[in-house]
Amino acid sequence: MNPDDDGERDWTEATALAAPALLGAAAGLILGEMMHARARRGVAIGFAMMGVATLLPLAIGGVVNLVNGPESKFGARRRLRKIRDTGAHGAYDDYDEPLGI
Repeated sequence: MNPDDDGERDWTEATALAAPALLGAAAGLILGEMMHARARRGVAIGFAMMGVATLLPLAIGGVVNLVNGPESKFGARRRLRKIRDTGAHGAYDDYDEPLGI
């Protein structure tokens, strides 16, 4: 989520999100009467599988964010480990050799 977002969507964004669903429903109604019942079933299953395939990356990303996100236990541990490791192996290690330290 964008912290600067006030939660309101522009009407153009809402219509852009709804347009593909409305066009798909219209095409389904038009083609549904023209096709044989078995062909309709196969096409419907194919479209359902494509829909699941397009939502799968979003679902996997959400689960990964829940497990490894900064609010989770594992994400907090990783962030703390990065902060601690950065202090031990900092950017100043290259300058210690010429100074003889």
